[in-house]
Amino acid sequence: MGMLQEIRDWLVFFLVLAGFLAAGALARLLLRISLSRLGRRTGSRFYEVLSRGLGTPLFLLFLLVGLGCALPRIPGVPPEVTEHLPLLLSLLLTLVGAVVAARVLSGLLEHYGSVRPALKGVIPLLSRALKALVAFVALILILNSLGINVTALVAGLGVAGIAVAFALQETLSQFFAGLYLMSERPIRVGDYIRLESGEEGYVVDVGWRSTKIRQLSNDLVIVPNSKLAGSRIINFYLPDPQSACLVQVGVSYNSDLEKVERVTVEVAKEVMRRVEGEIPGFEPFIRYHTFGDFSIQFTVVLRVKEYTNRYRLIHEFIKELHRRYREEGIEIPFPVRTVYLRGDREED
Repeated sequence: MGMLQEIRDWLVFFLVLAGFLAAGALARLLLRISLSRLGRRTGSRFYEVLSRGLGTPLFLLFLLVGLGCALPRIPGVPPEVTEHLPLLLSLLLTLVGAVVAARVLSGLLEHYGSVRPALKGVIPLLSRALKALVAFVALILILNSLGINVTALVAGLGVAGIAVAFALQETLSQFFAGLYLMSERPIRVGDYIRLESGEEGYVVDVGWRSTKIRQLSNDLVIVPNSKLAGSRIINFYLPDPQSACLVQVGVSYNSDLEKVERVTVEVAKEVMRRVEGEIPGFEPFIRYHTFGDFSIQFTVVLRVKEYTNRYRLIHEFIKELHRRYREEGIEIPFPVRTVYLRGDREED
């Protein structure tokens, strides 16, 4: 009778364990299928990351719960094992939860890095920092489960963290400003920008601490990220590199303004075609705006494919416009001042 009962207990143990293992395998399969469908429907790799991070730990969770339910069924199990089994399962579940959190967070960071290539350099550091944080939280939970008072440890680490934060305040400020620049991407490597202080040039590097800008004179301007993140920036490459190019011109009051407009637009079209090539959907134009002291002033609106091309375009446009005005008899007047001289006051 005792042998039959022992066989029955072992049979129940294996059946319970096998049932939980089968349920775990089925749950993992259903999870992967569901997340795969969501990923195909939305076109996002986020669900693929979740599938990789949650699949195996979910199966281990069913395994641990199955062992917790099946182990008491084994004949001859010491009472000490049965007594400490809930604590052991709690510790194992904490470890599994830590592994799940670390894998999911690391996968999400890698996914975000693939979406934002500018963050690739900082992703490994953030991933290690998050894994260390998850491991620390898991250690605190495990020590607390074992009955160890962790209040003093947490308080000491908090004080140490505050001291380190104060000591590295400037470095951390630059680091988080660099993360902002890399994630929001108000500037990108290769963009031509102008700073609030007046410096302008091409962005050659966006680092954790500073951003490097190469001016047209080939000088390098190094700007701390905290200063860059808190100032106004003109990015001539956003939303696209094409840029308006404005040229101020003045003609004599005796000029035929219709003729001036026609000749100026013809010159603008010819020069733009020669220097910039065709820019679809754009035709140069002029706008009169001021009766000046000695001339009628207007703005010629051209367009360049990128900001730095304006220097050559303006150069060629001024040369050609000057030549064409001379041929057409259109006068660009010199500044004129009329001076009235009073005679000496008659002496009494």
